[in-house]
Amino acid sequence: MKMILFGAPGAGKGTQAERISDRLQIPIIGTGMALREAIAQGTPNGLEAKSYMDGGHLVPDEIVIGIIKDRLAQPDCQKGFILDGFPRTVAQAKALDAMGVPIDLVLDIEVSDEDIERRMTGRRICGKCGASYHLIYNPSEKEGVCDRCGGELTIRSDDKPETVRERLRVYHEQTEPLKGHYAESGKLRTVIGQEELADTSRLVDEVLEAYR
Repeated sequence: MKMILFGAPGAGKGTQAERISDRLQIPIIGTGMALREAIAQGTPNGLEAKSYMDGGHLVPDEIVIGIIKDRLAQPDCQKGFILDGFPRTVAQAKALDAMGVPIDLVLDIEVSDEDIERRMTGRRICGKCGASYHLIYNPSEKEGVCDRCGGELTIRSDDKPETVRERLRVYHEQTEPLKGHYAESGKLRTVIGQEELADTSRLVDEVLEAYR
């Protein structure tokens, strides 16, 4: 199974990627990790990417795609892979197509912006011991206080409402058009994210079963 996994920030994409990886025994390939590995290994693409990063510049698409292609050629990807967080734009998707990287399935996990904002802005973390809570799904016994150590619970900067809304705006603007690109090729399948993780997982498994 060679697949791409889409989903807005907070849609539960990472959790499903881990489940699929465990179930099918295929690696999750993310841009950040692939870049770090290529730089650490001193590959030609990695060294070129490092020169851009050291200069404070964005790494061009062609170098990123070259790094991804090199990573997909490694032995652990023989049985398949999950691309998570790449491609991010239609230009990257078209470049991936042009480089001959085969894709069997593009799985999109859909959750409304309202639900994502509720999920993410409700998260709290203990500044003392790192324990995680949620105002709705996993509240502490005493509001604002960690059950484990009594530390203060705070909201991470990434989970503040204005940050969440901006991340969603960027996703809709840059990444959402990819769904049209892959729908044209007949590879796109959409799963509606459910309130319960197990229900979303069941729907994802039904899609995967259809490709076995």
